[in-house]
Amino acid sequence: MQVLITGTAGFIGFHLARRLLQEGHQVVGFDALTDYYDKSLKQARLALLAEFTGFRLVTARLEDFGALEAACTPAPPDVIVHFAAQAGVRYSIDNPRTYVDANLVGSFNVLETARLVKPRHLLLASTSSIYGGNPKQPFQETDRADWPCSLYAATKKAMEAMSHSHAHIWKIPTTCFRFFTVYGPWGRPDMALFKFVDAILHDRPIEIYGAGEMKRDFTFIDDLVEAVTRLVDRPPVVGEPAAGALDSLSPVAPWRVVNIAGGTPVGLMDFVRAIEGALGRTAQKILAPMQPGDVRETFADPSLLEALTGYRPTTPVETGVAAFVDWYRDFYRIPVAPPAA
Repeated sequence: MQVLITGTAGFIGFHLARRLLQEGHQVVGFDALTDYYDKSLKQARLALLAEFTGFRLVTARLEDFGALEAACTPAPPDVIVHFAAQAGVRYSIDNPRTYVDANLVGSFNVLETARLVKPRHLLLASTSSIYGGNPKQPFQETDRADWPCSLYAATKKAMEAMSHSHAHIWKIPTTCFRFFTVYGPWGRPDMALFKFVDAILHDRPIEIYGAGEMKRDFTFIDDLVEAVTRLVDRPPVVGEPAAGALDSLSPVAPWRVVNIAGGTPVGLMDFVRAIEGALGRTAQKILAPMQPGDVRETFADPSLLEALTGYRPTTPVETGVAAFVDWYRDFYRIPVAPPAA
């Protein structure tokens, strides 16, 4: 396949690009290398992708529609996977315009690019934050998602709605997948796992929001990539038989939304204990209140994903955390301390 992936310098885009390149596909990466976090981490990811002859990088912002058009020549993509976005719930409070520019204008440009090149499947990264204030759990794709608690969630909801209209008018098979707290090697420095490991290894206390009572449906990166690669081969078709009672397939467009998670929420304190176990250290803990825009628990129903692909994420959080710690020590050259005498 010829695949266009936006956000290949980012955590998830990098992992999917590497998987597809390893399988022999051609990948065009599109990334602005913004300074939202340490660019050296992004450049290290890109250096690994550059080792593949099938990889080509276009460095530009999503807001540059001409650059997106150019990225699709000379070989139009068979598949477009849109990961690039301004991420983060809390950052959206202080820098809201960044989310409008990247997640609304930028995503619209991706949709327009798809209209022009007509890929056989357009896949768009959304978020579990869309479920917002919905009290019903587990979250199912057919649930209402009308109460976003952050601008980040609102922009992703808007992206989903725009993509549905494009799928309806231009007949572009489109799948939006809602991610649930993805973690693992090469993860983002603004996420809890990275911050906790860094703080504990450098003898700094960690802040645990929600007084430690929050829960998240953590999804290991390898599980997510496996799910996405399987969904690539399941473009929605108008009028096809429903994939179970919870299928979100639109009645008027080749469009659906799919949760990607294992459906096994983990308490934040249990997550911290997994980190402590992997590091062999005890964290200095500061219990803090919930932050604006946060939700107390995320809990996915993965039934639709399993019906479509025969797969659901299963990696235990202890295994995934240990893999991240191993990567972190190796990348930042932090040796394992000898056991106490």
